[in-house]
Amino acid sequence: MNKPKFENHMPRRLRRLRMTGPLRSMVRETELSANDLIYPLFIVPGSNVRKPVSSMPGVFQLSIDEVMRECNDVYSLGIPAVILFGIPELKDEIASEAYNEHGIIQRAIRTIKKEIPDLVVITDVCLCEYTSHGHCGILKDGEIANDESVELIAREALTHAEAGADMVAPSDMFDGRVRAIRTMLDENAFPNVPIMSYAAKYASAYYGPFREAAESTPQFGDRRSHQMDPGNSNEAIREVEQDIIEGADIIMVKPALPYLDVLRRIKDRFEMPTAAYNVSGEYAMIKAAAEKGWIDGERVMMETLLSIKRAGADLILTYFAKEAAAVLRGVDR
Repeated sequence: MNKPKFENHMPRRLRRLRMTGPLRSMVRETELSANDLIYPLFIVPGSNVRKPVSSMPGVFQLSIDEVMRECNDVYSLGIPAVILFGIPELKDEIASEAYNEHGIIQRAIRTIKKEIPDLVVITDVCLCEYTSHGHCGILKDGEIANDESVELIAREALTHAEAGADMVAPSDMFDGRVRAIRTMLDENAFPNVPIMSYAAKYASAYYGPFREAAESTPQFGDRRSHQMDPGNSNEAIREVEQDIIEGADIIMVKPALPYLDVLRRIKDRFEMPTAAYNVSGEYAMIKAAAEKGWIDGERVMMETLLSIKRAGADLILTYFAKEAAAVLRGVDR
């Protein structure tokens, strides 16, 4: 197709369509809505527990009764989904509470689905919150054992589906875990439970506040043997492609802001439903700068989320979900 020629045209005044709010709205290319958002929740044992996460203003560790208050708030704001992270009472080397059918997440799922059946409940599927050493899998001779960990992760996903989870989201980045989960779900009469895979999850310094919230900081070493190197983009394509082959229904990039280029490449390449995680460090930086008065926190929040949507995300996991939904709906909070 020949490109249009403008040499003989009058110079264009591109500002004409920016002059008023209604005009800007009419020609806006990317729109953010509450329906794009997923709200993360951290669940702990007990009752009436609402423990602030010091590095994440406005985020709390919550007991199930407090989680229900949050879920009602989320639902009333038009946010379609939550993703659950569990902090068990007991941790051990084999993460036994992760796949306990009466575990903290399994009980939370049942409660939420009973009281708000239309709220989509997604569960993080990993072992790091449940192991005594804080790693995402079980250890063998001082190293993380991929295949043995994947077996337990698949069992965990099954207990979530049995409890009523609408979707499971493996975040471990071990080889073969999507196939193992898909097989486990299909063989146990859950063929319609989708998998949202953390397909391109980087070994990022932006996760620090999350590890406080989830109490999942490794006791030794780090997670660079299974999470991706920040310098790699082509590898992300290979990871995503493998997860799609293994049965992922939604693919995710994490973190969002430092990897918007990766997000765009993945969306363009695969044209799959694509999520991005606006992670704890990204949230904490905006909150800290806003508290100092250095930025307009609300405007930066909305611009940040819009940038993630513009880069290709269909879904955004974000701690800003409630605040952003309130802004979008014009709700004074």
